[in-house]
Amino acid sequence: MSHAEPLERTRPRKAAGAFRTISEAAEELNVPQHVLRFWETKFSRLQPLKRGGGRRYYRPEDLALLRRIADLLYTQGYTIKGVQRVLDESEAPPASESGEGALMEELEAIAVALRRLSRRDA
Repeated sequence: MSHAEPLERTRPRKAAGAFRTISEAAEELNVPQHVLRFWETKFSRLQPLKRGGGRRYYRPEDLALLRRIADLLYTQGYTIKGVQRVLDESEAPPASESGEGALMEELEAIAVALRRLSRRDA
C-alpha cells in the first residue's frame, strides 16, 4: 500500500437481523438522525427499543418501516399525512376478511341470475 492512498475506516457489516443504532439507521437511509426522531413522533408504528440513556435500537422490522416511509416521502412524493394514511390502510384487514358479507351477497346474486337464465333457455 502506498502512502498516497487514504486509509478508509469502515464498520464491519452487521448481520441482516442485527439491531441498528440511530446513527447506523440514519446512515443506511441517508437521512439525518433528527429526521428519524421526528418520524417516531408522526408514525406510531415506529417504536425502536430504547435502552439506558435513551439510546435507540432499530429492529429489522423498524428499518423496513423506515425504508417504506422514506420511499413514500422522498421517492413517491407523499406528505406526512399521506404516508400516515397509506400506513393506516396497510394495517386494515384484507378486503377478503372485511368484505366477506358483500362478496357472499354478490355470489348469491350471480347464482340467482344464472338460475333465471337457465330457466329461460329450458
